[in-house]
Amino acid sequence: MPRRRRIFQRPLGKRRYRTLFVIATEGDRTEPQYFGMFNTAETFVHVECLRSRHESTPAQVLTRMKNYIQDKGLKPGDEAWLVVDKDQWSDEQLAELHQWSTAKGSYGLAVSNPKFEYWLLLHFEDGDGISSPQDCMRRLSRHLPGYDKGRLAVARISPGIASAVERARRKDTPACLDWPRAVGTTVYRLVEKLC
Repeated sequence: MPRRRRIFQRPLGKRRYRTLFVIATEGDRTEPQYFGMFNTAETFVHVECLRSRHESTPAQVLTRMKNYIQDKGLKPGDEAWLVVDKDQWSDEQLAELHQWSTAKGSYGLAVSNPKFEYWLLLHFEDGDGISSPQDCMRRLSRHLPGYDKGRLAVARISPGIASAVERARRKDTPACLDWPRAVGTTVYRLVEKLC
């Protein structure tokens, strides 16, 4: 009787799909650098930032996201987030973003009041007593001397991520349903998902 030939089958890998987080930011440099640090081989997420290219009004941020979703779509489990500052934007402008973010469970909105640098400041301290964007920048420069929006010192910031999330969550009590009216940030809600 002839020998039976063994069939070799290579075992299939069980590589987990990396969840895509598409983030449309108001800022063109700082936010993409910050969120880009979550793109590592060790994480199960991939972050794609849609840069502003000097189109930073809330409506332009939303349009950029809508165009991306229409062109490329999202897979189940992927998320789309808008990240903006309160700055000088009106409540009506932010309400349009909030309305979009509540349309699907995979959409989100993260707002920093007065600006994204407040979120960065929380990586180093509690951020109490901030009353203006200028105060925020002065305090941040104590921790990041020579801070430049074009070159974010990611190595100095990344060790404080867990502290920033905890500080922001503690300040967001009771949790705001849309965006912080006083000094605060909801960026921690996005970062918790990225970690």
